[in-house]
Amino acid sequence: MKPIRNVLCKLYCGKRSTAFLALSAATALALQAQTFTTAYSFDGQTANSPVAGLLQGTDGNLYGTTSEYGGRGVGAVFKITPTGTLTTLYRFCVQTSCTDGLGPLAGLIQATDGDFYGTTAGGGAGYIGGGTVFKITPTGILTTLYSFCSQINCTDGANPVAGLVQAANGDFYGTTSLGGANCPPFGCGTIFKITPSGALTTLYSFCSESGCTDGQSPFGGLIQASDGDLYGTTNGDGTHYGTIFKITPSGSLTTLHGFCHPYAYPTCTEGTHPSGGLIQATNGDLYGTTEGGGANCAPAGCGTIFKINMSGDLTTLYSFCAQANCADGEAPVVGLVQATDGNLYGTTPRGGINSSFCNVTCGTAFKITPSGAFATLHSFCSENNCPDGYLPSAVPVQDTDGNLYGTTEFGGANLYGTVFSLSVGLGPFVETQTTSGKVGTKVKILGTSLTGATSVTFNGTLAQFEVASTSEIIAIVPAGATTGTVQVALPSGTLSSNVPFRVLL
Repeated sequence: MKPIRNVLCKLYCGKRSTAFLALSAATALALQAQTFTTAYSFDGQTANSPVAGLLQGTDGNLYGTTSEYGGRGVGAVFKITPTGTLTTLYRFCVQTSCTDGLGPLAGLIQATDGDFYGTTAGGGAGYIGGGTVFKITPTGILTTLYSFCSQINCTDGANPVAGLVQAANGDFYGTTSLGGANCPPFGCGTIFKITPSGALTTLYSFCSESGCTDGQSPFGGLIQASDGDLYGTTNGDGTHYGTIFKITPSGSLTTLHGFCHPYAYPTCTEGTHPSGGLIQATNGDLYGTTEGGGANCAPAGCGTIFKINMSGDLTTLYSFCAQANCADGEAPVVGLVQATDGNLYGTTPRGGINSSFCNVTCGTAFKITPSGAFATLHSFCSENNCPDGYLPSAVPVQDTDGNLYGTTEFGGANLYGTVFSLSVGLGPFVETQTTSGKVGTKVKILGTSLTGATSVTFNGTLAQFEVASTSEIIAIVPAGATTGTVQVALPSGTLSSNVPFRVLL
């Protein structure tokens, strides 16, 4: 295993028990009709082995990163059309000493300027190749915005394994898994903000409190919630097996929850080691996963799904490996996505019903209701040689065509990973970029077959708009608009936004 991927291995290569429990009928969820399709199999010659998830761009294509390129652990950025044509936009480590970065382990975001932004876990111009923040145009022109470990002792952070979020103020926020002002020599991780031009500010260095009660090693990214604050997780610390925190855009951090005190181990039924980030559902609560803990697989546990309100009250919704032989999945290492049906969707890199084909690293795709009713949608490696892929280690994304799209790190026709789609019967919708703004703000609206739009409304208030392309509308938040659903009227019907648009004062 290449050194750049050691951090990722820490996410899902932990020890696991083979103790299994029967499925509780109370958590069963009737499955709707669904169709799984392998959209693309990486060939190992160029971009391959995608670890991160995908992003739908304003042009209607999907964009992502791979951890490998041609068998070298340098990684790449790619785009893939809805019909499965893949283009490698950039191969990392083309500069001497990999000053342009290498090994991206996180996906991309598309900012309001139309460019894509992301991180690499290694490379850069810093002292030890501590990773980078980069931007890349839709045509593949890459600019390195910042190289971590540019300060003595890496006090600015090192090795970001999560992606970025663009906040309402236009700046980007993210985490590094190592570095910072504490825990020499490697550091306990940081939270940072960076402007679109590349000016970086370290907002917080973890393990700033006695016993590291504030957490350490954030592997997941951040979200900006409806209250304007940023929320995230740490994988562990000296007092708890992981934390959930919030931090203001100016850097004031509050620990909302600490998972399982070590003295309580091994009875960590609420979960341990949250490796992924959080999402805020439409009901206002935050949802996430833990890699370990839960009611099954004693003593380490097989992971959980949880929800937590903004006050810090946590509820464990589901404990994995509740079915025989972990048919429901095991050890989720990433977070969730809420689809337009209100349900939450995710993946596990282990478990499933096909262990005879791929040992324990097959993986599953699942859905769970906000109240905790769980269903396995697909068990990977469903045939010999795993043509559908295995080891899904990323959050799926819902495209505006209604389908879910994701990646597997390995398997497929060429064994180097796949892009897959999963139809669960959901119809098309529109998505706003961004999800909040003041009156007069220009907002990009993404969709499918938007040509011929006759009106755009923000919670019922008509807005001025123009159709930029078949997949993009540009609208202006109208005077009198209030927080609510954005709707686009088309000759074929009306499409609604997947999440409410928040009108800022």
